[in-house]
Amino acid sequence: MFACRLPLWRFSATCKLQQSGHFLPWDSCQILSIKGINTTLGQEQQAGLKGKQELEDLEMPLARSETEALFHEQPETGNQYLEDALLWSYLKTHLPPKVLEEVHQDLERFGNRLHTKIQPLSWECELNPPVFRQYDAWGQRVDHIYTCSAWRRMKEISAEEGLIAEAYERRYSHWSRLYQAVKLYLFSSSSGGFSCPLAMTDGAAKVIESLGIPGSLKNAFDHLTTRDPQKFWTSGQWMTERRGGSDVANGTETVARKQPDGTYRLYGFKWFTSAADSDMTLTLARIADAEGQCTQGSRGLSLFFLRVRDEEGKLNSIQVQRLKDKLGTRQMATAELWLQGARAELISAEGRGVAAISNMLNITRIHNVIAAVASMRRMISLSRDYARKRMAFGKLLKDHPLHMQTIARMEVQVRGAFLLLMEIVRLLGLAETNLASEQEQLLLRLLVPVAKLYTGKQASAVAIEGMESLGGQGYMEDTGLPVILRDTLVLSIWEGTTNILSLDVLRSLVKSQGQVMAAFLSTVQKKLELASGTEELSPAVQRTREAIGRLQQFMAGAGSEQALTMELAARDFSYSLARIYTGRAMTGITQPWNGLALLMEHAARPDASSTDVCAALRWCNQELCPVAVESARGSYGGGAALQDSALVFGSSRL
Repeated sequence: MFACRLPLWRFSATCKLQQSGHFLPWDSCQILSIKGINTTLGQEQQAGLKGKQELEDLEMPLARSETEALFHEQPETGNQYLEDALLWSYLKTHLPPKVLEEVHQDLERFGNRLHTKIQPLSWECELNPPVFRQYDAWGQRVDHIYTCSAWRRMKEISAEEGLIAEAYERRYSHWSRLYQAVKLYLFSSSSGGFSCPLAMTDGAAKVIESLGIPGSLKNAFDHLTTRDPQKFWTSGQWMTERRGGSDVANGTETVARKQPDGTYRLYGFKWFTSAADSDMTLTLARIADAEGQCTQGSRGLSLFFLRVRDEEGKLNSIQVQRLKDKLGTRQMATAELWLQGARAELISAEGRGVAAISNMLNITRIHNVIAAVASMRRMISLSRDYARKRMAFGKLLKDHPLHMQTIARMEVQVRGAFLLLMEIVRLLGLAETNLASEQEQLLLRLLVPVAKLYTGKQASAVAIEGMESLGGQGYMEDTGLPVILRDTLVLSIWEGTTNILSLDVLRSLVKSQGQVMAAFLSTVQKKLELASGTEELSPAVQRTREAIGRLQQFMAGAGSEQALTMELAARDFSYSLARIYTGRAMTGITQPWNGLALLMEHAARPDASSTDVCAALRWCNQELCPVAVESARGSYGGGAALQDSALVFGSSRL
C-alpha cells in the first residue's frame, strides 16, 4: 500500500477546527516551538531583527507543508445506488421489466436521500451514543435509556421507507423480499447502527407471520410492519443470559410462571439485550410447573412475547442493570436486564421455543449478511475515490499498480458476497410465497449459515485492508473509517460464531439425510453445464469442476469417519461450500426466467462486461475446496486434535 504519512508536527498559522464536515484531531490552536524558538507574541517583541527573519524563514515551508502534506482531499461517495454497477446489472438481469421500472425510480430517490439526509444522521448517532440514567435527582429509580434525536429519526425513516413493511406487503410477489434486501443493503452503511434493531424487528415479524398472526399478536405485527413513523415498533431479541454464548439450551435460566388470567410472569437475567430501547421483544424462558420445577435442555424452552413498557411508558417489571461497553455498534443501546415478573404471552407450543424462534434467527442471519456486504461495498467505494485524489511518490494512487491490485482483490470478494446475498434473498422470497421447489428450500436451509459465516469473515478482512489503503488517515477516528471496522467485527460473532455456524451446516446435512448436499451439488453441476458454452469462462468452469470432484471425494471418505473428523473439518467444509457456490453464481449462463428457475449467472449474461468475466476468473483462482486440501494433509484425524491441544497449551507453564 502507498500510504499517506502522518504529520510529525502541527502548525497553527491558520487554525482550522473543521474541514469537510469532520472534526480535526485537535481542538485548539497550537504553539510552534522549533529548536528553542517559541512563537508566542511576547517573545517575538523581545527578539532582534535577525531572530525575526530566522523565524519567518522557518514558518514559510511549514505553512506550505500544512496544505500539501496534512490536508488531503476527503474521499466521498454520491448516490450509492447509481454508483453500484453490480447492483444495477443484477436488478436489470433478474427483475421483470415492470417491477424494475418502479424499483429503479424508488432506489434512485432513496440513494439521493441517503447521501444528502441520512448519512449526516449516521455520524450524529456515532458522536452521541445512548446514555443510561438509573436514578433521578430525588433518588427515584427510573432506569431510563436516552438516545439522540438522530437515532430516533432513523426509526422514523425506517418506517417511511418501508424497510420492514416491503417484505410483508409483497407488492411484487416473491421479488418483494429481494427488493427489501436491496434497500437495507443501501441503508446499512448510513444507518448509524439502526440496521441492527431492524434485523430483530424483521425477525420478530417473521416469527409472528409463521405462527399465522394469531389475534393476540395482530396488533404487534401491524406495528412492526407499518409505514407510519408514529406507529412503528422495533423489537428486541432476548436470548443470551449469564452463561453467554450460543448454547441457549443449557444457558437459559429465565423462569416463566403462569398467572390466573393465562399470561405469564418472567423472572431472570438477560445478559446481552441488543436495542434495549425497543418497544417489544421475543424471549425464551422455562415454564415452571405447580411444584416450581422446570424441564432442562432445549425441550424445556418456550417462546414469549412481551412489551418492554406499558401504555404509560413504565418498564414492564424490568430493571436495567447497565449498558454494555462494546467495541463497536456503540450507537445502539445494549443492556443487561433483570426480569422481575415481566408480564408476557406464551406464543409457541410449550417446549417448542427453539423451533419457533428459528425463523427469527434465519432472518437476522440474512441481515448479518446484508450488513457484511454493505460494509465491504462502502469501504471499497471510499478506497476507490481516495485513489483518484491522493498523490504519493509523484503520482495518484490509482496509477500505482500494486495499490490497484489490492483494491481489485477486495472488489472480487465483495462481488462474490453480493451475488451470494442476492441468491439467498431470492430463495427466501420464493419460499415465503410458496413458489420454492423442494430443492430450493433445501438450498436456502444450507446457504443461510454458509453465507453468514463466510461473509462475516470477508467483511473484517476487507475493512482492515480498506483502512490500510487510506494509510494513516484510515486510522483517524474523525474520518469515520475506524467506526466501519469496529462495527464490522461483530458480524462474525453475532447470531453465531464461525465455528457454531459451521457445526450448524453439518447438522443440516444430518437432519436432511444428505438431501441438502444433493441439492447443492445438483444445482452447481447443472449450471456448470450451461456455463461450459462460454469460452472465456472455461478455465473457471474447469477449476470449479475439479473442486466439486474433490469435495465429493472428501464426502465419500468422511461418511465412514468418526464424528471428530467432521467436527474438525466443519469450518473448512463450510468455506468450501461458500467458495464453490459463489464461483458457480459468478460463472453461469443466462436462460429464460421462469418463476422456479435457479440464479441466472452473472458473468455469462449477453451484456456482461469484461470486468464481470474477470471477477469470475479471479474468484476461481483461489483454492475452492480447502477441506480437500487439509484432509489430504491429515488435519482432521485424532492425532491432529491432540497436536492442536498440545500447540495451544504446550507453550503455557500453567
